[in-house]
Amino acid sequence: MENIKMPLTEHLSELRKRIIICLVSLLIGFVISFAYSEVLFKFLTIPLRYNISFSFTSPFISLLEKNIKNNPPLIFLSPTEAFWMHIKISMISALVISLPIIFSQLWKFVSPGLLHKEKRYVVPFVIITTFFFLIGAAYCFFLVLPFAMGFLLTYKTESMTPMLSVGNYVDFCLKFILAFGAIFELPIAIIFFTRMGLVTPKTLAKQRKYAIILAFIVAAFLTPTPDAFNQILMAVPIIILYELGVLVSRIFAKRKEVS
Repeated sequence: MENIKMPLTEHLSELRKRIIICLVSLLIGFVISFAYSEVLFKFLTIPLRYNISFSFTSPFISLLEKNIKNNPPLIFLSPTEAFWMHIKISMISALVISLPIIFSQLWKFVSPGLLHKEKRYVVPFVIITTFFFLIGAAYCFFLVLPFAMGFLLTYKTESMTPMLSVGNYVDFCLKFILAFGAIFELPIAIIFFTRMGLVTPKTLAKQRKYAIILAFIVAAFLTPTPDAFNQILMAVPIIILYELGVLVSRIFAKRKEVS
């Protein structure tokens, strides 16, 4: 019993250590972010205030201010709403800032169960997972949210005047930015489950048609608007990421067979 209990105790102690490091990094990130929360808030209002256009020549991204009808004022409906808005923005910003540390601590926590040659992949793992999350968040911010706000503020609203609560707007944006960031981690999750032996590349390839259907179902639930265009904006990246995960998992599976 002692031989079983000690490894479990050490395992829990290691987990506590990793959690504490993550919480400290989040706290530091929150303090830094809260000092610039007003700047972060103004940045978060870009999809509401401006039309974003892209070009292959410089400047690659340009902002065109929307007209008054599609540029409603942001108001707060309670004395604490504006304050909590800054808290939420700072918390999410702290999470994004701390992603490299959180992913590195996650890797260090599971590394004792990895092979010696697999432990050296910590730096690529941290870089790739952080990169995919940021790409997903940027994709949502610069493509999905502008289309969503344009649709929601103009669809059958001719006889109405939009007036948005700042708390609701921030919640709306942050929820979908986090959702897209998490969804873009799909290839990493597929590789992880493949390495654990829970799935195989062959099985994933056979279930492709179900994955496509599931991608559109997930998009229907998570996209901020009911129109098909915005659902496609989310479903297509999920399908591409799924295929990317299957492709990379095959490479890892072949390397494992060779070794």
